[in-house]
Amino acid sequence: MLDKVDRAILKILEKDSKTVAKAIAEQLNLTKTPVYERIKRLENEGYIKKYTAIISKEKVEQSITVFSFVSLEAQKGSLMDDFLQKVYEFSEVTECFVVGGEFDFLLKVVVKDLDAYYDFAKTKIASLENIGAVKSAFVLNEVKNTTSFPLL
Repeated sequence: MLDKVDRAILKILEKDSKTVAKAIAEQLNLTKTPVYERIKRLENEGYIKKYTAIISKEKVEQSITVFSFVSLEAQKGSLMDDFLQKVYEFSEVTECFVVGGEFDFLLKVVVKDLDAYYDFAKTKIASLENIGAVKSAFVLNEVKNTTSFPLL
């Protein structure tokens, strides 16, 4: 169970995972050792999965983001597992969600341009067995993108 201090530590680390225990302790009016021990516990208990760098895609290269809504012809467990395994291997897919409603999956796809998306859709997604339908929504402007989890 997370207490108030654990949540405060997580919020600080979410904003900047390079914040050292000493700086966190100063922000929370605590000493370094208990903060360090709490961070280690949060890591060991799986509250903190990993530390990562968020890369500015605008600085690295031109890209577009596409949300692909995918439905399967049949929703049998093994067929869904096969689809998920294949999608997991596609580097263009940065996120994949199993959803309820009209579609079975929502894929967040990042590619260089529309031609690259067309190639991806044609050679990768459409070539998979059991694909019923694919609908795409192209991101025109990214208003908010955060990795923060709303800690209540």
